[in-house]
Formats: sequence, C-alpha cells, structure tokens
Amino acid sequence: MAKSPKQALRKPESGRDRKVVVDATEALSVVQSGMRLLVGGFGLCGIPEKLLATLAHLPAGDLEVVSNNCGVDNFGLGWLLEAHKLRRITASYVGENREFERQLLAGDIDVSLTPQGTLAERLRAGGSGLAAFYTPTGVGTSYAEGKETRAFGGKTYLLEEALRGDVALIKAEIGDRAGNLVYRGTARNFNPLCAMAADYTIAEVETLVDEGSLDPDSVHTPGIFVDAILHSPGEKRIERLKEQMPEGT
Repeated sequence: MAKSPKQALRKPESGRDRKVVVDATEALSVVQSGMRLLVGGFGLCGIPEKLLATLAHLPAGDLEVVSNNCGVDNFGLGWLLEAHKLRRITASYVGENREFERQLLAGDIDVSLTPQGTLAERLRAGGSGLAAFYTPTGVGTSYAEGKETRAFGGKTYLLEEALRGDVALIKAEIGDRAGNLVYRGTARNFNPLCAMAADYTIAEVETLVDEGSLDPDSVHTPGIFVDAILHSPGEKRIERLKEQMPEGT
C-alpha cells in the first residue's frame, strides 16, 4: 500500500469542529495515487456519492478499490471506472455495471472476485487487528486455487488474510461532530467494516448534529474510527427499477 495518509496530514486543529471539512475536495486531499480505498455501500444503498463524484475529477489515479460491488454506470464507483482511475477492484459482484464488465473482459483492470461473506470478514478482521482466519467458503472451487487449507473436525477450510486500506470512503445517515455515526438499513452492511479497516476514514453524512445529540446506544461506528466528516444530503437513486402494473392492464 502507499504511504499512510496520516503521515502526510497536518495535525488536526483543536476544537469541536476539528473533524468537519468544508467540501469534498478538502476531505479527499489525503487521497494519493496508488492508494487502496475501502468504499462502503451495498449496490446504490449507503454509497458516498459526493466523495466519489469529486474524486473522479481529482488528480489521484492508479487506485485500488475494495467494495462489495461497483454499482451502476454513470453513478458512484461508475464515475471512477469511466475516468479510468482504477487499476484493481476487489469485489463480490459485477453484474449491474456495464463499464466494469467491459474493462474486466478487456483486461483493462485487475479484478479479484471474492465471496461476499469472505470479503466482509476480511474487512472485519482487518479492523479488529487479526491477521487471517479460516473459512469453508470456496473450498473445492477455482477460488481456492493457490490458497492454504487446513482441516478442522474433518472439514477443509481456506486461509483468508485480513484486509486493510489506506483510506475509507463511507456514508452514514447521521453523524455528530465527533465522528460518531448512525447508519440506516442496508447501509450498515459494509460501511462500518470499511470505517474500522482503514488508516484514514472519511464519512459523508446526510445529517450533521452536535456532539451529545446521539444516544450512545444507537451509535454504530464510534468517532474514534472517523478522521473527517463531510455533510452532504446526497442523492437517492434506484439500482434496478421494477414497477407493478395496475390490475386489469
């Protein structure tokens, strides 16, 4: 991985707003070419769309992205693909993004397809200080080729290494000025894991509140894992639209 962004940052200013950034460009000033980014979200749910839209127009390139999937064309990570910012993607699903599929089949990008549960656990392990873990997922398939195996209780398991990143780009419904975050629904799948597994975490929040406004028991990601907060209401899109036809038509 590239040099840790924390080594290149100025010391945060003291005060209640030390983590709050004015705009996405300021927040992304830590991202350098060659870094590994952990990007939260599930499909189009809970993705840091403002951060991704801005990053597509910044100089940083040759990036490695770890994300559950690349969403759709012309939105989210699709913007980075179209701008040819990515050299490698680690994901569990390709299907909704034609440009992702095109670059994969053309050999324009290195793709590591990983079972979804394995990807989530690799991030969780990285955020928990674990080096690796064993899982039965993928045993007996091409995914297991070249991986170390071990038997436990007569069953074969694969050794999977933990996964960490330089910078995490995540999205939360509510965040306070200390970086404590609350997610909504499916957005809680990968965002908390990415937040924990990165050296530097930027959280895009739809609603920004003062410290002390959140019930401590409702906090999903403690502020200790968050380095910068960007207030952005965001944009709601539907990944795959399905409509019910009225009866009698």
